[in-house]
Amino acid sequence: MPTLRAKYITIALGIVFMIGVGIFVLTNQPKNIVVVPPLIPKTVSVDHKVIGTSVEGRTIEAYTYGTGSTRLLFVGGIHGGYEWNSVLVAYNLMDYLSLHKEAIPKNLTIAIVPSLNPDGLYRVIGKEGRFAVADVPTTKDPIGTGRFNAHNVDLNRNFDCNWQPKSTWQNKTVSAGTRAFSEPEAKTLRDFVMSYAPASVVFWHSQANTVYASHCNAGVLPETVDIMNVYANAAGYNAVKTFTAYETSGDSEGWLASIGIPAITVELKTHETVEWDQNLAGVKAIFKYYEQKL
Repeated sequence: MPTLRAKYITIALGIVFMIGVGIFVLTNQPKNIVVVPPLIPKTVSVDHKVIGTSVEGRTIEAYTYGTGSTRLLFVGGIHGGYEWNSVLVAYNLMDYLSLHKEAIPKNLTIAIVPSLNPDGLYRVIGKEGRFAVADVPTTKDPIGTGRFNAHNVDLNRNFDCNWQPKSTWQNKTVSAGTRAFSEPEAKTLRDFVMSYAPASVVFWHSQANTVYASHCNAGVLPETVDIMNVYANAAGYNAVKTFTAYETSGDSEGWLASIGIPAITVELKTHETVEWDQNLAGVKAIFKYYEQKL
């Protein structure tokens, strides 16, 4: 006969065994595992569109970043190969926004038209699409043949602000087309602006080391003065409200002013330098200005 002590030991061992079996069963049951996805950086949409074509059929493209309700537009290359560095500034900004999407405030959408005059650019560079400084010939374009489109029209005289068939560039008389927006490149920008509805527009040109405000017959818009100073102060350029070197007509910036859209012209220091750090500072200052207008 087993002793009472032996019975208790047997019972205790049985309990321990059952507890062990229970733990084993419970810990080996299938589980409803909740998988937490890894944190993925929030991306900004990049939309590429062909918005028009040049006289010779080269594409004019717009690249759009962000989805905010306030829209800004940056334009390079209206004077083609004569101001090829204005195109490179635009390409640099495109590269920067692709790598630094956090730089775009949530309330902004940024559109970039890197080259509004691809025929004039091709005439000097001899290459379509993206190019680098190494692609630029060492010979200059002193008479500005790359400035005009394939109809020999100065595109920045073909817009509807006091348009005239002949206008001025430096000490030269230039063709402004047969009427305002007679040129496909000018029409392309007009149509894109009307559909995109930017809060303001920044044009890159060269070579005056200055940011100019725009105006038409009603004078300079107050916001234009603001963004002129914002960009110029951040980038270290001069700021001038009115271009007075010579009389012009039919410029794109003036047309924008006539329809109530602030626009500034950023003139790089030379025809060969990009001054990227300066211009990035100017662009970021414009972003901040419009971020704070929420």
